[in-house]
Amino acid sequence: MPRPSPPSPDAHPFDALVQILADLRSPDGCPWDREQTLQTLKAYAVEETYEVLDAIDDGEPAGHRDELGDLLLQIVFQSQIRAEEGAFDAYDVCRAIVAKMVRRHPHVYEDADPSGGHAGTWEALKAAERASAGRGDASAIDGVPRSLPGLLRAARITGKASAVGFDWKEAHGVLPKLHEEVDELTEAVAGGDRSRQAEELGDLLFSIVNLARHLGVDAESAVRGSTDRFEARFRRVEAEARGAGLDLRAADEATQDALWARAKAEEHA
Repeated sequence: MPRPSPPSPDAHPFDALVQILADLRSPDGCPWDREQTLQTLKAYAVEETYEVLDAIDDGEPAGHRDELGDLLLQIVFQSQIRAEEGAFDAYDVCRAIVAKMVRRHPHVYEDADPSGGHAGTWEALKAAERASAGRGDASAIDGVPRSLPGLLRAARITGKASAVGFDWKEAHGVLPKLHEEVDELTEAVAGGDRSRQAEELGDLLFSIVNLARHLGVDAESAVRGSTDRFEARFRRVEAEARGAGLDLRAADEATQDALWARAKAEEHA
């Protein structure tokens, strides 16, 4: 049986990608690709999503393009498996999202009064979709995946609650709650109950996410930025310790603090 032919150079790039996945999954295709299932592909979808985020932070357009391609591959891969089941294909995925975007943007594609605000319209349209699908008792916070990173999930859920008016009016309203959670965490630490400590720490993080949302700051990106800064400073601390012939693990707290202060100073030099 002849091997599959590569896509024509004249083929639309999306058509070519769909054909490649079909070829890889065919009996004469790639054994590894044929073995994959929706369950085995879940980890790859998550990994590729985070690689896209890293590429955005790196600021290199070519790298960003390549990582978006890897993520698109995962979408077409899953669609190919569904096509083999007779459920839908990659083109159905495109048709569905096109229809949804047109439906949810009447202020762009139909005569509509945009004065109500886009966010409110978006949530109202989603609620109407849930009702038409027989989900009139659905919650306003439905649709947020439990598998999202914790900070991102907290931001999405509280954002949805805010869209129906369940929220503080401004950032200053969150601050007393933040101080309250700090006090409760302090009590839990003093009490030594590990279960309560975890609960109060979670409440504090949740309140911080709410504050970030009111400030217009993405909490997930903010903590990633802080982690990146810590990493860069710690590497400088290690380098300086090596240069001074110090064993960082054996250094006392005062020495470590001095090294850290110098690393921060170098960062702003």
